[in-house]
Amino acid sequence: QVQLVESGGGLVQAGGSLRLSCAASGSIFTIKRMGWYRQAPGKQRELVAVIISGVDRNYADSVKGRFTISRDNAKNAVYLQMNSLKPEDTGVYYCNANLIPSGRVSYTDYWGQGTQVTVSS
Repeated sequence: QVQLVESGGGLVQAGGSLRLSCAASGSIFTIKRMGWYRQAPGKQRELVAVIISGVDRNYADSVKGRFTISRDNAKNAVYLQMNSLKPEDTGVYYCNANLIPSGRVSYTDYWGQGTQVTVSS
């Protein structure tokens, strides 16, 4: 059973920083893409940042220059360093991994349970 477990959310003042971590556990053959999404109250879930095969990175325009995504393939982990946080960054942040579990042949999306990030003005 594959699981994604996030940590690192919390309450921070505007201009502050937080670092989110997510680790995938279970029997995993390979991971293609890992990323972070967020959902603000009353809004749809949106992409924040994604990293593919540890090299290609894509960011939402709203976080470019402030957030950095990184990955540790040996640990099946992905991180999101968030600097210069703004109140509009508030939301539940979800980790996502597109991977093939051991014994399977196709890629499947897995999600973490979400971690709350609150930025006060």
